[in-house]
This record gives sequence, C-alpha cells and structure tokens, in this order.
Amino acid sequence: MFSEIHFLIALVGSAIAGIYDLKTTEIPDAIPHAMIALALCLALVESLVQRSYLPMFYSLLAGIPFLAFGFLLYYFGQWGGGDAKLLAAMVFLLPTKPSFLNFNFLLPFPVTYLLNVFYVGAVYMILYALVLALIDRRILEEFFKKVKASASLLSLTVLACFLAFFSVNWYFANVIGIEKDLVFLLRNSALPLTLLVCLLLLWKFVKVVEDVGFKKRIPVSKLKVGDVLLESRQWEGITKEELRK
Repeated sequence: MFSEIHFLIALVGSAIAGIYDLKTTEIPDAIPHAMIALALCLALVESLVQRSYLPMFYSLLAGIPFLAFGFLLYYFGQWGGGDAKLLAAMVFLLPTKPSFLNFNFLLPFPVTYLLNVFYVGAVYMILYALVLALIDRRILEEFFKKVKASASLLSLTVLACFLAFFSVNWYFANVIGIEKDLVFLLRNSALPLTLLVCLLLLWKFVKVVEDVGFKKRIPVSKLKVGDVLLESRQWEGITKEELRK
C-alpha cells in the first residue's frame, strides 16, 4: 500500500510541476517542498508500522545525494532550483523500485530514473530546438553561417578522426586475427565517424539556438517576474522585489 501511495504522490506532483513549468517556465518551490515533506512523513509512518528503520533510512540515503547532485547542477547554471528540488523529491518518494513493478532494472531504481530523465530531456531539447528553429529563421541562418565559417576546421577534424578510427580498426583486426577486409574496415570506421559528426553539428546547432533563440535584449520596462538575466550565474529568475528595484 505504501509503495502505491508514494508512486501516486510522485506522479501527481511531477505532473503539476510539469504543467507549471510549461506555462511559466518555473516550478513553484511549494510543489517539491510538499513532495519531500510527504515522502519523509510517509517513510516515518512506514517505519513505525513495520517497526524497522529501513523505509526512512532508504529515503534519506537516496534522497540526500540526489538533492546535492541537483543543486550542483543548479550552482553551475545547468538547472533551475525547482528542477533540482523536484529530482530530489522524486527520489525521496521512490528510493527503491515500487513493489508493484514486475520487472527488474540493471541499476538501482533512482539511478535508472535519473538516466531516463536525461534521455527524455535530451530528446525533448532537440525537438524543442528544431521547432524553435523553424519558427525563428535567424537560428537556421546563423547555424549555416557558423558551419560554413568552420568548414575547413570541421573537414580536417573529420579526416583526422577517420584516420584514427581506421588505424584502430586495423590494429584490432591484427590483434584478433580476423581478415583485413577493406569494406569491413571502412564500414567500422565510417559508423563512429558519422556519429561523431552528427554530435558535433548537434552541439553547434544547440549552441546557436541558445545564443539566438534564448537570449534577447529587452527594455527594463518589459521585464517580468521569472526572466533570467544574462549575467545571472544560476538559472534563477528575477523576483518581484528585484523587478520593482
């Protein structure tokens, strides 16, 4: 029963936080704070019912490191404070695999959850960036301009990487003792090279989206609560008091 309650709170809480985030680009602190408080209260009740310290111990053991990890990302400006607290809240609620799930994970449940957050977040980021680029033509224009300007350096990098991959494949073919088929060596060199080029272009594209699509100069009179100043080290929007000043 406790497992289902924990999961329901995590599901409802994260859904509400997601709706707020989509509408305002911010997650109210009250949501993760309430989730963490409920998680600890439920863990305490479960420990008393079972006469075991383990439910509370697991919640704290998993939640505190994830809270620290989230705030580390917040400190370096990669996440907002609400994101860091929400991550910790989910782990405080679900420090172990819910009992009603009938399949096993290769890694501990909180680590599996974190990896999936990054995977889904990466896909969402790419799709969001593509849609934004289609809406704002300046992004694609700037991207092609950047690629054209660095075409020579990119070509040399691709050539160097191809030679490196080809040499590594040739070496391992000798070590393993397989036949050095040219088609096999070219294919095994071209596949990682293609992935590398795609990652380089994706990184450049995302950087252009950030510089052109996410940054803009506006008059002070048009600032609103939640806007993040370019000089801000952390991803923290301005408050009502700061806006009034």
